Amino acid sequence: MASKRVFIVFVLPAIFSIIFGSAVMADILQKPDRELDMWPMSHEGKVTSHEKKPVATSSPLEIIGLSKQYSTSEPVEVEIKVTDSSFDCGDLYVTIYPTGKSEAVTQGGFFKQCFDGESGTLPIDDEFSKVIDSPGSYKIEAQMVSKQLKTTSISETFTVK
Repeated sequence: MASKRVFIVFVLPAIFSIIFGSAVMADILQKPDRELDMWPMSHEGKVTSHEKKPVATSSPLEIIGLSKQYSTSEPVEVEIKVTDSSFDCGDLYVTIYPTGKSEAVTQGGFFKQCFDGESGTLPIDDEFSKVIDSPGSYKIEAQMVSKQLKTTSISETFTVK
């Protein structure tokens, strides 16, 4: 009688837990771009949206065509150069903020930006061109999110007079 209770109280729940856990894990691993990484050995060079980028490393992005000063009628036109092949395909966001504020003045989203080779300029077959009609100091930020959901960004400042 006691061995039957031990089986029902301890062994049967352990068996059900293993079966249920295996079924859930098998379902998760069937989804695209999922992998089982139980013991990651190193995260060198990997930057994700929930990790902070190390200060000492340089960004794989470069803002091309940005002047230090614009007039209120002159458009801000930039391209983004990508120098890291792990960001050769993904979504690009270009946002302009007033310096010191978090509310965006304008933003451009360029989705599924892919190129071949070691470096390329984005956006492909499109352009980022915005007129800022209020004088002041502004920060432009370019953020690239790769297909693997790695994120990198760069920002620079400019003035509108």
